[in-house]
Amino acid sequence: MRTTRIFYASTLFGATTLAAALDSGCFGPADRRLLVVADNAAVPETTAALDEMPGFEGLRGRFDAVLSWNEAISPLHPAGWTPRADDLPLLERHLRLLWGLGDDRLELALESVQVTPALTLARLFPDAALDVYADGLMSYGPTRNKIEPLVGERVRRLLHLDLVPGLAPLLLAEYGVRATVVPTEAFTKVVAELAETSGDVAGAEGAAGTAAGAGAEPGAGAASPAGAGGSAGAGEEDGPALLLGQYLAALSLLTPAEEEELHLRMVRGAIARGHRRLAFKPHPTAPDAWTRSLALEAERLGAELTVLDRPVLAEVLYRELRPALVVGCFSTGLFTARAFYGIPVARVGTRTLLARLTPYQNSNRVPVTLADALLPDLEEDAPGRVPEAEDLAGLVAAVGFAMQPKIRPDLRDAAVRHLSGPLAERTRHHFTRRRLTVLGLPGGLPVPRHPRVRRLARHALRLKRALSR
Repeated sequence: MRTTRIFYASTLFGATTLAAALDSGCFGPADRRLLVVADNAAVPETTAALDEMPGFEGLRGRFDAVLSWNEAISPLHPAGWTPRADDLPLLERHLRLLWGLGDDRLELALESVQVTPALTLARLFPDAALDVYADGLMSYGPTRNKIEPLVGERVRRLLHLDLVPGLAPLLLAEYGVRATVVPTEAFTKVVAELAETSGDVAGAEGAAGTAAGAGAEPGAGAASPAGAGGSAGAGEEDGPALLLGQYLAALSLLTPAEEEELHLRMVRGAIARGHRRLAFKPHPTAPDAWTRSLALEAERLGAELTVLDRPVLAEVLYRELRPALVVGCFSTGLFTARAFYGIPVARVGTRTLLARLTPYQNSNRVPVTLADALLPDLEEDAPGRVPEAEDLAGLVAAVGFAMQPKIRPDLRDAAVRHLSGPLAERTRHHFTRRRLTVLGLPGGLPVPRHPRVRRLARHALRLKRALSR
C-alpha cells in the first residue's frame, strides 16, 4: 500500500521548521509528500498565501505537490469552520478524491493540533498517524484545549526547535507525547536557502523609511552564520538595531494606541543604548501610520529608521542585516536571534502584557513568561538575574498548572514547590492573586472552609463589583 505523508503549515516559519525536520531525517521515507497550506488571516483574500511569499520557492522542492486548504473548503474560512461529526466520513472521501489520495495509508504532520484547521485535518483522517511540530514558543506551554483521545492518543511526537535549551515542552505531555528537537544546524541551513531566494531584503525600504539603505550591508546577502548555532555577524558595530513588531492589538492584548507607544519605546530604548541606525520589521497587517510615527520619532532623536516591509522571516534579516541588537516584546524571533545566531536581544513591555492577558489561560502567557524571565529589559541598565534551568522549569510548570489545572493536574506539586520556594516573590508578577486563590495555591487569599461562609464571601464580592461600576 502506498504511503502518503501530508504536511500542514500556515506560516513561513512553520514551513521552514518542517523543511529542517525533513532535511535532518526526522521523517522516514514516504511514497509522496504533500504540503497543505492555509491562510488564516481575517480576510485571506487581502494577504499573500504562504506558497506565494518570498523565499518559499526554496522549500517547494521538498514536496511532491503544494495544496491549498482555503481552496478545498472555499468559501468557508479555515479558522472558523468545524465540520459536524456526522459529515466527517463524507468529507474524508471528498478530500481523498480532490487530492488524489485513493486508498493510501496516510501520515499527518500538523501544527497547533489544538485548534482548527489542524484539528479538523486530524479528525478528517481518523486512521492517520500524527506528528505535531511546534511553530514557536507556545510548545513550552500546556495544551490550550482538552483534546479528544481519538486525536491525542494518535500523536507520536512533538517536533520543536531548541529555542530554550534545557527546557522541556509541556504541549501534549498529558498524552505522553515524546518531544524531539529539530537540529539547529538544519534550521539555519534552510534559512540560508530562504535568504538566497528571497531577493534583496536588506535594501528593502517601506514608505515610512528614512535614509535609504539603513542597515544594508554590502554583500550581506551572501553571508552565512559562523557555525551551526553561532553568530551571523552578531556584535558587529555596523549593524542596525532590528525592532520586531507583533501587532498585539489584533489579538486584543493592547489597544492600537498602546501598541504604537510600545513600538515607540523600542525606538527610544535602542537609541538610548547608542544605536543610531534602526530597522523596523512590522507585522504584515499592522497600520502604516505606526511606521511613520516611528520614523519621525527616530529622526527627532537624531537617528534614522528603515522600515522593512517585505514578508520575510526575521531569521533571514539576521543574515542580511547582521543586526547589533534585536528588540521585541515576546516574539519567537528574539529567541532564534539569541540561541541560533548569537545576537544580543532585549525585550520591552512584558510586564504590561502579563497583567493584561485574559483569560489567564491565554496561550501567549508562557511565551511572555519566557521572554520576561530570560531576556534583558531594554529600558533597564542592569540586567536582571537569569533563572537556572531547574528554576525556569519550576516557573513554567507553575504557570502551566495555573493555566490548565484540569488538563495538567500532575503539575500541582511542582507549582506548590515553586510558589513556596525562594523565587516565589521574584516571580509573583506571573500570577494573579485571584488565580492563586481559586486554585488554592501559595500566595492566594485564605478561603473559608464552611460552604455558607464561602457563599457569603462570593455575594459580598459581587456586591462590591456592582457598586464599583
